[in-house]
Amino acid sequence: MADSAFTGSIPTFDYDNEMQRWENIVKILNEPEPKIGQTPKTEVWRKNKSVLWHYPAKQKRYEIPLFFVYSLFNKPYILDIAPKASVIEGLTNMGYEVYLLDWGTPGYEDKKIGIDTYIDKYLRTAVKRALRHSGAEEITLIGYCLGGTIASIYASIADEPIKNLIVATVPIDFEPFMGPDKWAEGFREGDINFDRFIDTYGNIPPKMVEGMFRAIGTPIYFTNYTTLLHRAHDSKYVDKWRRMNKWTQDQVPFAGEAYRQLANDFFIENKLVKGGIVVGNKEVDLKNIKSNLFVVSGSRDNLILEDQSKPIMDLVSSKDKTYITVEAGHVSLALTGLLAKIVHQWASSRSNPL
Repeated sequence: MADSAFTGSIPTFDYDNEMQRWENIVKILNEPEPKIGQTPKTEVWRKNKSVLWHYPAKQKRYEIPLFFVYSLFNKPYILDIAPKASVIEGLTNMGYEVYLLDWGTPGYEDKKIGIDTYIDKYLRTAVKRALRHSGAEEITLIGYCLGGTIASIYASIADEPIKNLIVATVPIDFEPFMGPDKWAEGFREGDINFDRFIDTYGNIPPKMVEGMFRAIGTPIYFTNYTTLLHRAHDSKYVDKWRRMNKWTQDQVPFAGEAYRQLANDFFIENKLVKGGIVVGNKEVDLKNIKSNLFVVSGSRDNLILEDQSKPIMDLVSSKDKTYITVEAGHVSLALTGLLAKIVHQWASSRSNPL
């Protein structure tokens, strides 16, 4: 009786279906890479590897343009990943003029570029060019992940007219740590030190950057392939998976001096909260930020904790400030295009509707 019950619980193996599923997997993994970044754009300005792109509004409805600042870790095309799922396309369709500063891919010759240089020499100039190009008197900064940290630092020292500051999945307080406790302990006690590596190799190579994210978000990287195996028949899911897979494996080198500053001034000494960061001969103090502030966190974010983002609410001097948590992960907020709707809901009344 027991043997019969046990035998009946074994699932039936369908050889034809299994062969079809594996044929689909092989086909998917060998197809040409999907096209990304299809929203129409024009180059406005270039410095070294960095490019400022302009995405014109389909029908302009707002006077104040949006300016995206993305992370230094990844390529920004996650913001324009696919038609109908693109954050940038969504916002241009809603009537916003959109600008994006693409930091580019650092070479060995860029090893001495620090975060302070990226902000003072690249971002500041790009914002000035966007203001001149758009003819607008003010601008809205939107920073994603580390791009939000960079945008916040810039907003605290900017002479340029920043009306709105929007930051999503942003690390501000680096005391909380998403990752193994031993990593945090190693960083802060000096057991993990990248100075010698940077002095020797110049930049942090892409594979090491990818390895860092894999170590923090291991389940996500592995379950991507497991889920693909089960959903290879779903063409919409496969298209989304291929775009995400391309982006996660398309890492860029991290300029050595910039990473040194990130490790020492942010991860170890937490200077953005405690003070001591200087950019362009100005000391960074988030209390100088008076722009309207909008902060977005994801409830399923596996990289940035809410405790890392929330402190900005008390550190700025903004009178108009909003914090929300949405049902999204660190990447899905952009990958699905959800960020466009969230930005529009908040920014539409603060962007001088025409």
